[in-house]
Amino acid sequence: MTLATRERDWSGWHFAALLGGNAALALGPLWVRLADTGPVSAGFWRLLLAVPVFILLARSNGQRLLGHSRMAIVAILGAGLFFSLDLASWHLGIERTRLGNATLFGNSGSILLVAVGLIALRRAPRAMEWAAFLAAIAGSAILLGRSLEIGEKTLVGDLLCLLAGFLYTFYILLAQRARADLGGWTVLVYATIAGLPVLLGTALVMGEPVWPTNWLPIIALAFTSQVVGQGLLVYALRHFSAFVVGLALMTQPAIAVTVGWAVFGEVLSPVDLLGMVLVGAGLVLARSTQD
Repeated sequence: MTLATRERDWSGWHFAALLGGNAALALGPLWVRLADTGPVSAGFWRLLLAVPVFILLARSNGQRLLGHSRMAIVAILGAGLFFSLDLASWHLGIERTRLGNATLFGNSGSILLVAVGLIALRRAPRAMEWAAFLAAIAGSAILLGRSLEIGEKTLVGDLLCLLAGFLYTFYILLAQRARADLGGWTVLVYATIAGLPVLLGTALVMGEPVWPTNWLPIIALAFTSQVVGQGLLVYALRHFSAFVVGLALMTQPAIAVTVGWAVFGEVLSPVDLLGMVLVGAGLVLARSTQD
């Protein structure tokens, strides 16, 4: 599908799904904070509770769950490994930094995907790509510096969320290789199942409480972040250019900042806002170069 076709082939429902998916994903850090399990354990339940829903969606859309090539299965199992490590790192970071920072740095994979694409093409960055890199680096430096001023714990949280963005890049690259053969919903089924033992094993090794006593945050996390968030984006993404997707992605930190202020009393200074704007601009510019 060409860029021009994508810009015409969408309805109000597709745009609502794009915004709704980003809004649902932005609520994920709230539920991780409120869960009475450990953060990695919360990631395990997020995936486990979503598996039956993704299986139903794959079957209802005519996507086969069995009979795929070995290479496609290996690729998506590898993608699931990176996705689970991404979740573990991000959820640990959410517990240690502000929600706005966690959301921005967790989405830093857009910048890394541009870098990987340039390496594959064996060319130097163009002006827009340089602008994306510089804006993201400058904004990240500001936010990391502010976190260090607040305390070492928040800096570690930011770095964990940056690591999550790095790991998510490899998830995307491997998932894209399998998507053409398996279909989007089947990819989610396999990636989700592959991540379960990694998250459970990590939680147990870290000595986290696994079984929740309050199921509401866990169910809300699985429903909003994995089922609604991922589901709406799978439905909507193919209808929009990367630039529009990048702009919609910026609703996530805006919602996260609002939640952080309303629920946890997290207040941002003008310098923090400047850093977030620069990182956000870098993410949008990075998305725009992927068309």
